[in-house]
Amino acid sequence: MKVILNQDIKGVGKKDQVINASDGYAKNYLFPKNLAVPADKGNMSKWQDRKDSAEFKKEEERKKAQKTKEEIENTTLVLSAKAGDNGKIFGAITSKEIAEELLKQKNIVIDKKKITIENIKNIGEYTAQIKLFEKIIAKLKIIVK
Repeated sequence: MKVILNQDIKGVGKKDQVINASDGYAKNYLFPKNLAVPADKGNMSKWQDRKDSAEFKKEEERKKAQKTKEEIENTTLVLSAKAGDNGKIFGAITSKEIAEELLKQKNIVIDKKKITIENIKNIGEYTAQIKLFEKIIAKLKIIVK
């Protein structure tokens, strides 16, 4: 019997997945606990609508991420830090500071966890990688003065 899962079930399948389940398992376990619904025409139509909606939202997010990537890559972020005579700064520039400066200077909201940088402990030019979406990574040029 084909069923559509309402939630993840370990060893069986993921939410919104269509699976083949034995009649007894479906009727005596999955349906009474509301873990699945039969894969009839009405439920398959609802399932397809949910799937199409999720794909549309994902595509919109991807487009937004691509636009943000272009905006970030055309940006040079200038940060100021106190430094000693040898050009070594006191402390380090963190991903949190980079995210705050992006918000301040360009009004771009980025989660600090998505920013990957090398240790910035000296004055100079650096490149940070920002993961915006699946396989969309922007490179941000940073100048530390």
